Amino acid sequence: MNGPPRPIPTPCIKVCVVDGESGLCMGCFRTLSEVAGWARLDEAARSAILAELPSRPDRVRPEKRAMFGR
Repeated sequence: MNGPPRPIPTPCIKVCVVDGESGLCMGCFRTLSEVAGWARLDEAARSAILAELPSRPDRVRPEKRAMFGR
């Protein structure tokens, strides 16, 4: 037996508020469709999203990011 499945790594920090202008979660900076489909994505797709996340905060106005300490 292989044991239990490995947990799926996620950038979620439990701050689930979506910015209406950018469409990004203020906690993890993923889109709603990325959040909803995360468990169904293969590792390559999740890795591609994770690699893009550091550039996404710039898509949200600074004053909004500051409200969430981002």
